[in-house]
Amino acid sequence: MLWLGAIVLGVAFGLLTGGRLTNLGKVRFRWPWVVLGVILVRFLILATPLNAVEGAQYLYVLALAAVVAWTAWHLKRVRGIWLISLGALLNLIVILANSGRMPVAPELASSMGGRATVGQYTVMGAQTNLNFLGDWIKLGPAPEAYSLGDVLIGVGLAIVVFLAIRNPSPYEGVSPP
Repeated sequence: MLWLGAIVLGVAFGLLTGGRLTNLGKVRFRWPWVVLGVILVRFLILATPLNAVEGAQYLYVLALAAVVAWTAWHLKRVRGIWLISLGALLNLIVILANSGRMPVAPELASSMGGRATVGQYTVMGAQTNLNFLGDWIKLGPAPEAYSLGDVLIGVGLAIVVFLAIRNPSPYEGVSPP
């Protein structure tokens, strides 16, 4: 929900400051299907019986590594994407430090149904590493937990969308890598 809200904010501020929604269609990403694949993997790990299969969390680790590589590949092509890359990298680091699982603050782990691990998540405690990078941030009334990486991804999405709506071709005349 955080990321969808960030995209909506980016669109709103872009339009309010004179941008055009049609400019979003002018942004050219390389291999956009990578992002669609990552979204699909995340959905499968979280919302299907696959989340009960031991080792499935490593599919998400691979998908997250693909996002880090994909955003890094676009650093000179898409303004603001470096924040998304940094956020995804922080999430990847904490997940790797915890055997493929993101630590979640106990008070925000209600959706885990009393289980210590679900899919790519584990309840935060003394046994988990880098808890400050885990899901402990609560935004708004929803019982969802976010990490510092998630927040950076959200801010990055808002900035990328805002800048694209304002000026989709900032590097016109410059050949991107």
